[in-house]
Amino acid sequence: MPFTLGPRAAFAGYRLQTFDQIGSTSVEAMARARAGERGSIWFVTTEQTAGRGRRQRPWIAPRGNLASSVLEVMDVAPAMAATLGFAAGLALHAALQQVSVEAALRSGAAVNFALKWPNDVVADGGKISGILLEAESVPHGLAVVVGIGTNVVAAPEGTPTPATSLATLGVQVSAEELFSALSDAWAEFFYIWDDGRGFDKIRTLWLDRAAGLGQTVAVTSGAAIIEGIFDTIDEQGCMIVRTTAGKRMPISAGDVYFGTAASRGAS
Repeated sequence: MPFTLGPRAAFAGYRLQTFDQIGSTSVEAMARARAGERGSIWFVTTEQTAGRGRRQRPWIAPRGNLASSVLEVMDVAPAMAATLGFAAGLALHAALQQVSVEAALRSGAAVNFALKWPNDVVADGGKISGILLEAESVPHGLAVVVGIGTNVVAAPEGTPTPATSLATLGVQVSAEELFSALSDAWAEFFYIWDDGRGFDKIRTLWLDRAAGLGQTVAVTSGAAIIEGIFDTIDEQGCMIVRTTAGKRMPISAGDVYFGTAASRGAS
């Protein structure tokens, strides 16, 4: 089955570049932006050999998983562009829920997904997908590449937090089916985000789907460990943690551990 854009994405004017195998869809997308590509265009494969996640961690997609990156070139400040990651999370969440429901009609394996700050989608206690934003100024604006890697048939081992896959969860779906749903959902939430003007609505929608909201959390950020209750995310997308002393701490980046995992993450 070939990769195809969903009907909403096609109507919105998105284009698609597919690869049988590639080192990194995000590296390819940014290289195209430097060469003058103005977007909006997707780069997708079912086998990625040199992908990376946050903090330069490797993100390898064995054949059958989905590695996808979308390039958008915009006239926005980098700080505002960073909030696009929350729209990406919502798009992926919507796509995963859609294919899960469709799969459940065939096999009865419905799954609920949640958004884990800052850029993961989780299900049944495991990470199923990660999102990485990269931005670079180019002559025609700010090139933003949103890389989305999803464990369709297999999950990596030895990751900082447990990982899972759609297949492990009983959701029998192909990377191509998931991508079609994702491209449509991206077109929807990118429109809502509206160059950052719609982030307040994106923020509300994201919080409705957030993992660990109101729960005990430990966040490692560099050498620091912040512990408390996950209160909310603010207007810039920072996680707000209420400490035992009652102080509300804004956190812009870090590794997040909830519940019983919070004590392990803080140790």
